[in-house]
Amino acid sequence: MTVDAHHHVWDLSVRDQDWITGPALAPLRRTFTLDDLRPEAAAAGVDRTVLVQTVTAPEETPELLALAAASDGLVAGVVGWTDLTRPDIADELARLRALPGGDRLKGIRHQVQSEPDPDWLLRPDVRRGLAAVADAGLVHDLVVRPHQLPACARAAAGHPGLTFVLDHLGKPPVASGAVEPWAGAVRTLAALPNTVCKLSGLVTEADPASWTAGDLRPYADVVLEAFGPRRLMFGSDWPVCTLAATYGEVRATAGELIAGLGEDERTEVLEATAVRVYDL
Repeated sequence: MTVDAHHHVWDLSVRDQDWITGPALAPLRRTFTLDDLRPEAAAAGVDRTVLVQTVTAPEETPELLALAAASDGLVAGVVGWTDLTRPDIADELARLRALPGGDRLKGIRHQVQSEPDPDWLLRPDVRRGLAAVADAGLVHDLVVRPHQLPACARAAAGHPGLTFVLDHLGKPPVASGAVEPWAGAVRTLAALPNTVCKLSGLVTEADPASWTAGDLRPYADVVLEAFGPRRLMFGSDWPVCTLAATYGEVRATAGELIAGLGEDERTEVLEATAVRVYDL
């Protein structure tokens, strides 16, 4: 079976998703629930998932934990959000873990990609928050753009006891076909042993109407070589992926991109890395 290490849900009747703007994202402007995901995941051979935050709202993480607790085992882990700069972050992490479903909290993510400061992760107040995440036994997911990767490497080097998980390969410019300087920055990050990467989010960085697995392969090959199968995990990025592909197409494409690996290595990417890193 496969672990989907990265997907989302949202209910627009509960909270707006203010990032869903413009005609290109219009298909996402509706509610997506676990009931919508469940048949798609089952058809693709996915039996466990990691549910990831979408907005920087403190109310969202308790909601995701409650969804996980009620999911009959489908959602095995949650990557939530809390303000890394809050003075009482250690207490807040403890509070979240004491909530219903709090045992499913596995990591914290901040929308670093939206921060104007490329060195946001290196701010002293942020670094104090990252240390608290490490002390809580959680991981930190990185959602960043290529120009922010150098700061990610410096942050990971400064927190060797914290596992940093790079979402969506750091959003390489697949549509343009350019590999550098993204690849060099990814290799620098991957040289640190406390870093992991998600094989996710590529279809929406490509041309959504005409992409092929061949368009994605140069980027997948870079992270396969840099991180290796034991530090690479599959994620669908559903429902965002539906802008360019169905859930089943994303899973099948991942299989195509790792087809050259041995059976044990494919198991690492599709299941074992996520289980190990997120303690599922």
